Amino acid sequence: MQSDYIQDMQFRDILGHEKLKEKLIRTVKTGRISHALLFTGAEGVGTLPLAIAYATYINCENPSDTDSCGVCRSCRLMAEISHPDVHYVYPVNKSKSARNVLSSSADKPVSDNFLHVWKEIIDSSEPKGYFGEQEWYRYIDIDNKQGAIGRQEAAEIIKKLSFKPFVSPYKVIIMWLPERMNEQAANALLKILEEPWQKTLFMFVSETPSKLLKTILSRTQEIHVPALSTDIVAEYLTDRHDVADHAAEEFARISAGRISEALRLIDEQEEENENFEMFARLMRFSFNDKHLELLEWAESASGMGREAQKNMLINSIRLLREAYMLSIGMDNVSYLYGKELDFCRKFAPYVHSGNIEALTGEFESAVKHIMQNGNPKIVFTHFVLTVSKLIGRV
Repeated sequence: MQSDYIQDMQFRDILGHEKLKEKLIRTVKTGRISHALLFTGAEGVGTLPLAIAYATYINCENPSDTDSCGVCRSCRLMAEISHPDVHYVYPVNKSKSARNVLSSSADKPVSDNFLHVWKEIIDSSEPKGYFGEQEWYRYIDIDNKQGAIGRQEAAEIIKKLSFKPFVSPYKVIIMWLPERMNEQAANALLKILEEPWQKTLFMFVSETPSKLLKTILSRTQEIHVPALSTDIVAEYLTDRHDVADHAAEEFARISAGRISEALRLIDEQEEENENFEMFARLMRFSFNDKHLELLEWAESASGMGREAQKNMLINSIRLLREAYMLSIGMDNVSYLYGKELDFCRKFAPYVHSGNIEALTGEFESAVKHIMQNGNPKIVFTHFVLTVSKLIGRV
């Protein structure tokens, strides 16, 4: 779903985090800019946009008390993602896509090989700059491989920082997902982090800082970016995507303050409805021990594509776990709403400590067999008969 709302990723364009924005601006006003910051937060809360907005403000030629000017040469270059003194680093790998001409020809690709695609995903993401690791990998088509930040990337960083600034006072490295940096790359950058070069800044943007090397963690100042409030997410969905108030509130609650997750839920609502109906039918047939209907369900499931089969089973695991939470009285941490909530409240008594582990294990086993190219008819026939027995267990 696309919006006509255009953003430059200045502070004013970033959803929420007003106190955090004030804190970052204050570091510039007081001359207390850290040479190595670590922005941490879950996917979809605005860590990358905040880092970019901060870099924009630091190098702005005419900053106000609340934001960068947005019109000076430095600000416009930042908006175009072409500032010669601000360099982006992100996990990459060899790409199969023909559109990634630069990357596909590189034996050991680095971030610059994908810069044209990086600009594209930032400009096209909604809101601007809010996207996750798996979305990035799909964008650059790296054939289900994980991206990495390697030693050659570190060498490129050191080379770039060795030049004098072209436009602005500070040279800035914005590294997205530094947890994908290998040990060789981290060690190559340690000396700069230990003995900072003048007017050189590192901004690391991490979703899982626990995976970072301790040597990197110890040399950075953490800026934790919390989840957005449900009110902010709901207001955004209502104002920018014409989502009805009650639905916006539910999506905001379920997404746990992650705007990209809320938008994903909206986009995938139709598929989720189909997955829910498959789950509900399976549970009804299992509880009532209707073997003929169960076999028909298995036949229907085996006719789906493998990716759809996997998504349906994974969604079912989520619903099973949510039903179990309801069964043990933990309604306050449930992320269900609408017909999912209505069904799982009624179904909850049949998911209990005596069968929840075996049930989820059976679903997980089916996912594994499907992804290993098992025969779907055999997999789902065995699966439905086993699930039926487990639902009947007291």
